Amino acid sequence: MDEPEVLLDIKGSVAILTLNRPKVLNALSRSLQLTLEKYILQLENDDKVNCIIITGSGEKAFSAGGDIHEMDTLSKMNNPPPDHPSSKWYTWRLMNCAKPLVGAINGLAFGGAALMASSFDIRIGTNNTSFKFLAATYGRLNSSWTLPAQIGWPKAKELLFTGRQVMAEEAYEIGLLNHLVATDKLMDKTLEIAEMISNNDPRMVQGLKKLVSENIGHTLKEQYNHEMRAVQDWLKPISVQDSFKTFLDKKGRK
Repeated sequence: MDEPEVLLDIKGSVAILTLNRPKVLNALSRSLQLTLEKYILQLENDDKVNCIIITGSGEKAFSAGGDIHEMDTLSKMNNPPPDHPSSKWYTWRLMNCAKPLVGAINGLAFGGAALMASSFDIRIGTNNTSFKFLAATYGRLNSSWTLPAQIGWPKAKELLFTGRQVMAEEAYEIGLLNHLVATDKLMDKTLEIAEMISNNDPRMVQGLKKLVSENIGHTLKEQYNHEMRAVQDWLKPISVQDSFKTFLDKKGRK
């Protein structure tokens, strides 16, 4: 029986999704992408899950990107099976997942996988981690809307225009990786970050993610006004007694 292309493991309030095609460096087949999207939708609606980790199986690759052999086969068919209607929204759904996505980038992330990684909220890597944004190299287009938001326009343009490999140290220096750790510490660090996120008020964490994303392109005054409206409307703070219960219980109430 074939192994599932995506594995799901839940540890407390953290879900771990693992791309599971190690023999082909976790290449992103149609079915893998569709399965991943289904899991994301499932986890978004699971109130017990507050944060989602995405990683790859094996030691070499997070993912080598699109499944080129599958693409080649489909392109030669007179009547290839239609792609799933949601496929064109795949990376949009990842970036706009209501819950934080943390990438444990356990090796190379090339092409479509670099695009995927640039849609995550936070990325943790090791010395084996590297990225290539290869679309222009192959006469294609992607990442123009994800990468600049993560690392800024000048560096994003360089990586998108050249398609060159970005090694771990540079990725960390330019902000493509939030943390750079030893290989055997990757999941420990990723879980540490994910659990810190999960232990906070999920309503506020998810609200912050929504505000930060939707504020892109707005002036500082507009961003301030958006936050003020959120506080007054859909992100109203909880009571002082509930917010600072631990402090008040420890210090005593006056």
